[in-house]
Amino acid sequence: MPVFRVAADEALARCAGFDALIDARSESEYAEDHLPGAVNWPSLNDDERKVVGTEYAQVSPFEAQKRGAMLVARNIARHIERHVLDKPKGWRPLVYCWRGGKRSGALATVLGEIGFRVEVLDGGYRAYRRAVIDALEAVPSRLSYRVICGPTGSGKTALLRELAAQGAQVLDLERLANHRGSVLGLVPGDAQPGQKRFESLLWDALRGYDPERPVYVESESRKVGDLRLPGALVERLRAAPCIRLQLPIAARVDGLLRDYDFFVRDPAELCVRLDALVALRGKDVVRAWQRTAQEGRMADLVRELLEAHYDPVYERSMERHFTSLQAPKLAIAWDGSSENLVAAARAVLDAS
Repeated sequence: MPVFRVAADEALARCAGFDALIDARSESEYAEDHLPGAVNWPSLNDDERKVVGTEYAQVSPFEAQKRGAMLVARNIARHIERHVLDKPKGWRPLVYCWRGGKRSGALATVLGEIGFRVEVLDGGYRAYRRAVIDALEAVPSRLSYRVICGPTGSGKTALLRELAAQGAQVLDLERLANHRGSVLGLVPGDAQPGQKRFESLLWDALRGYDPERPVYVESESRKVGDLRLPGALVERLRAAPCIRLQLPIAARVDGLLRDYDFFVRDPAELCVRLDALVALRGKDVVRAWQRTAQEGRMADLVRELLEAHYDPVYERSMERHFTSLQAPKLAIAWDGSSENLVAAARAVLDAS
């Protein structure tokens, strides 16, 4: 059966219609970013690409092409043995590589010769990447948003999760970015995705929303950790109606101690993170906070950080960027209990 080529815009619109999205690039290329839901069947893995590239430069292109063909054929045979033998004749995959050339073409040709209807992403990952960038400038304007605002520890993430549990459309930017949105927001031992991967995850989330229903999202700056939000999305969020969430400071402290329990267990790591605040708060202030952490007085430290740093910074940022916060669509005061959270989410949905 012939191999069919499909343009990136069409392929992205029809992603759900393929039985498999197959990334024929190497494992490191795939790890950096890939189509949402794609599986990795490398035509050449990282080590093999290095071998072929070295032979191309140091011996000759002809010898490199022979070695490359041998390795690609071997890998394709392995993929067929592992993943294809149980597939029915009607199985329809989309295959892509970096530019939609040799690596995806070789795999697609073999699959087509078996009798499957195979489509190759024309232009490969590069075309997909351009389409995602364009979509992240266009799609945000098609949706309406409700921005959950409130100082650090007021339960914004908890409210988003409860809204999702009650059937609302929720965009959890901190989950996509794997970061809690402050200098202490990266969980020790974790890592954020790269910018390209984050944008793919964001595009995948945005394209699934119903434009007729609001999307609830937490107030964020232009960056979540090291990752930048698309300008079009930032503009839409800053113009959206706000829902202001309030929680007594004692409950905020208790909640933050639970949410950031890894710092309670490892004050040394917390002290390292606090060094990032020296430029804003001064060395003497930060050193005093670090001593409080080393003494194990975590509740005192959290309250001081909230009152002296996070709350004033948050209020200034919100006043500057979220003008509707002065007249929020809804203001909710809750007590930190799960029952109260359920009621708060219902009130938000009723107001929207």
